Amino acid sequence: MSPLVSRPFRHAVILCTLLASGSAAIVSRAEAQTGPTPTFTLETLVNEVLANNPELAFYQAEIKAASGERQTSATRANPDLTTTIGDKRVASPVLSDGLAWSVALKQTFEWPGRISLRKAIADQQVKLAELGLAQFRAALASRTRVLAFNLFAAREKAEAAREVAERFRALREVLVQRDPAGLTPVLETRIIEATELTLERRATEAALGEESARLELNQLRGTPWEISVTLEAPSVDFPPFPGTETLLASARANNFEIRMRQAELEQQGFRVSLAQKEKNPAVSVGPYLSQERSGDHETQFGISLSLALPLWNRGSGRIATEEARRLQAETVLSLAHRNLERQVIEGAVAFQARLKEMQRWRPDSVRQFKEAAALADRHYRLGAVPIATYVELQKQYLDAVDALLNTRRETLAAAQELERLTGLDLSQAQAQKPQR
Repeated sequence: MSPLVSRPFRHAVILCTLLASGSAAIVSRAEAQTGPTPTFTLETLVNEVLANNPELAFYQAEIKAASGERQTSATRANPDLTTTIGDKRVASPVLSDGLAWSVALKQTFEWPGRISLRKAIADQQVKLAELGLAQFRAALASRTRVLAFNLFAAREKAEAAREVAERFRALREVLVQRDPAGLTPVLETRIIEATELTLERRATEAALGEESARLELNQLRGTPWEISVTLEAPSVDFPPFPGTETLLASARANNFEIRMRQAELEQQGFRVSLAQKEKNPAVSVGPYLSQERSGDHETQFGISLSLALPLWNRGSGRIATEEARRLQAETVLSLAHRNLERQVIEGAVAFQARLKEMQRWRPDSVRQFKEAAALADRHYRLGAVPIATYVELQKQYLDAVDALLNTRRETLAAAQELERLTGLDLSQAQAQKPQR
């Protein structure tokens, strides 16, 4: 082997080995685990995440807390029991001592409507907690679908890159065994070596993307990080675009953010009414009994009544505060409607553009590129295809795989974002009508 070939070749072999070993360590780590690895479909994986995600416990506990507050708001105040006991001395006409005691029981009665308003406020809090859970579940399902397709796409990219890199490696091993005659064979060898290095890096990056998606999926599933995830090829077929007006109408009726802001506005309206009613004082009423034994025996029995006199604090400050917060809630709801319309239109434009891009692909495009790359490899070895055509076909095959998978991934992400915003299942977009 000539010095011109040997030294760069040794450097190339070392770098290729490092890149290949790093990629193989990432990809084969899951395969080395003991025990069978279950294969998930996209929806079974989503169902497992929705059943086992640890963060769901927070939202479920929030609902329980709000339900407890509702039970408290509907409960009347406990009655007050008051008692006194002491000694009474009478000095006239004859000095005498005796026991004096009293007992009183009082029940506080709210002004009519207060308890029902507190219950209504607590009901809205329960509704907000339930909407928060539903919103989180929808976002969790959407994120799981996107991550699962990212896992599948990264695995497909890594396999294609390793396939082409192996092809260049085998070709390089053949070429370096020949005695190069002239400059052209040496330069072609360098082109093949450089392309092999690039492809190994490409495979490593795809494997890292696969690893990242797997780790996040395991986190969402509530499983240990080292567990493998094997996914069947997900289907990303979509119906025709349902129309922007359909999406907007569904978003106005079903969007979680809008529904939460509406519930907060209704709740604030109840708070204003409660503040107005709390201007009037609560009344405490109940029986009392007292006895005195100092000389004569004296017993008193009757009904006591007590209430606060609204002289200094008539609740005007609290009413003004709650009114201001109601105006804030109205403003937030109005802004949420505007933001929602913008997000839906942006998502609709992106989804429609991705659908058109997918429709331009032939179903067998990737297969044809793959066959052309294999054909070019055979004919280059026979000397019938120049090096430029050979390298370009291999790269175009990988670029086509990347483009198709990226387009499908972006279309799925756009569809999931629209589903999150509108509450509309795009797979049944034509059959469903927005809820009003």
